[in-house]
Amino acid sequence: METVTGTNPLDGLRWQKEVTKEAADDNGMLTQADFFALLTTQLSHQDPTKPVENNEMISQMTAFSTTDGVSKLNDQFSLFASSMSSSQALQASSLVGRSVLVDDNVFGMAEGEDVKGKMVTDKPASNVNIYVENTAGELIQTVPVGSVSAGEFTFNWDGNMANGEPAPEGAYRFRIAGLVDGEASELQAMTYRKVESVTIAGAGGNILLNLNGGSSMALADVVEVSEG
Repeated sequence: METVTGTNPLDGLRWQKEVTKEAADDNGMLTQADFFALLTTQLSHQDPTKPVENNEMISQMTAFSTTDGVSKLNDQFSLFASSMSSSQALQASSLVGRSVLVDDNVFGMAEGEDVKGKMVTDKPASNVNIYVENTAGELIQTVPVGSVSAGEFTFNWDGNMANGEPAPEGAYRFRIAGLVDGEASELQAMTYRKVESVTIAGAGGNILLNLNGGSSMALADVVEVSEG
C-alpha cells in the first residue's frame, strides 16, 4: 500500500516581526492633510441620492481655513509682541542717565544735587510760591514766583535750604500754591527724575524705569524726556 505523506499547513509560512509606526508628535491637532483626507472619505461614502450640499461643503472648508488662518495669525502676533518688547527695551535703555518728567511732586535727592520741576495751571495765578518740604511736612525752602499766566512752566531748585546750606540726602516734595480767581489754590507740580537703570519685569516683559531716589515707574507713564 502506498503511503501518503500529509502536508504541514505551516510549511511555507514565515514569521515577520510586526513594525509599529510611531505616532507623529502633532499634539492631536488636525492638519490640512488630515482635513482633506476626511473630506475625501466623506464624499466617497455619501449616499448618491443625497449628496452633500455645496453650501455645507463650502462651510466646512471655510471653517477649517478660518481656524488654520487664526492659528497662523496668533503665531505672527506672538512674534510681533516679542519684537515689540525687544524694541521697547532698547528704547528704554537709551534713557539711562537722562531725566524723565513724572506726574508726581515727590522726589529723591542726593546732597548737593539740584532738582528740576514743572508747574501746571489752567488759569492765570498770582502770588505763586514753590514750597520745598521733607516727607515729614517740614518746610525746607520757599521759592517765590509771583504771577504766572495759564500754561506749563519749568523751574529749578538748587538743593539748598533756607539757611543756604545743602539739604541732606533724602526724599522731598514740591508744593505750589497761589491765588486763582482771587482764591487760594494748589497748583499741579511735576518733577524730573533721573533714570538709573531699566528692568524688564514679569512674563509680559513690562519695562520699568528705575529712578533716582529708589522708586520705579512704567515706561508708558513717562510724560516727557529731558537731556539733564
